[in-house]
Amino acid sequence: MHRLNICDPPRPNLFRDIFPYTAPPRIRLGEAPLAPSPARDMFITDSTFREGRQARPPFTPGEAEELFGRLHRLSGPEGVIRQSEFFLYTGADRRLMDRCRSKGYEFPAVTGWIRASEEDVKLAVEAEVSETCILTSVSDYQIYLKLGSTRKKAAEQYLKTVCMALDNGIVPRCGFEDITRADIYGFCIPLAAELMKLREDSGTDVKIRLSDTLGLGLTYPGASLPRGVPSLLRAFIEDAGIPGHLLEWHGHNDFHHALINGASAWLYGCGGVSGTLNGTGERTGTASIEALLVERIALAASRESGDS
Repeated sequence: MHRLNICDPPRPNLFRDIFPYTAPPRIRLGEAPLAPSPARDMFITDSTFREGRQARPPFTPGEAEELFGRLHRLSGPEGVIRQSEFFLYTGADRRLMDRCRSKGYEFPAVTGWIRASEEDVKLAVEAEVSETCILTSVSDYQIYLKLGSTRKKAAEQYLKTVCMALDNGIVPRCGFEDITRADIYGFCIPLAAELMKLREDSGTDVKIRLSDTLGLGLTYPGASLPRGVPSLLRAFIEDAGIPGHLLEWHGHNDFHHALINGASAWLYGCGGVSGTLNGTGERTGTASIEALLVERIALAASRESGDS
């Protein structure tokens, strides 16, 4: 294991001046606007059977199979909808996933979703998935108040879990939960850099999902970290050395920015954008896959015509 360059601050950085409990979150501008640098391969990842089911009763296997077939048709021959993620916790979860996997589609590929624990990695191994998302909370709100941990302990646990996944031949997709309330350069970038070292050492890709858990991301010119989507993407690509095709944006719609934030993530170098059918999901939901497809078609057409 590499020496972890993460220290716990004397006081957790909870950004209470930006995120007051009794008023809308503050918007900070003032950064130099960044020029777009679109991802070469703009693809979509599906979370209908994980994120989407948190907003409704569990899908029956028949319902899941029908929806999975719909995703396959929407994905098309080039596999625009690259992956679909599933819970692995119960027998019902496994039966639902196995029924979709039995269709034999190349796209979307079936992947798992687990928490950052050794026990959950065993679930992914038993399910024989080739890739799984690993929940890796990054804001001090999540680390100190939800997990009851510290930055250093949390990072060590995340890296340990990722190593276990790699040792078992599973591609880890680390979900940086609550990224838009996190300390980007004090915690997220050092953690991402360590993950890239594990990728280099193992010869297996390690992916990072930027999870805008409360829908706080902004695309306004000059929007500051941690909320500015362009600044976030530039930090991970340039300062943590994450290739764009290993980055994914997962945005919620609490402030009605899910679609534009996802499209902007593509414009600033992020390869993958996560969504769900009809935009279903926890609370106000996430980006609609149907809308993301339309946006992607429009962006691709613009790029082919030389407009960008």
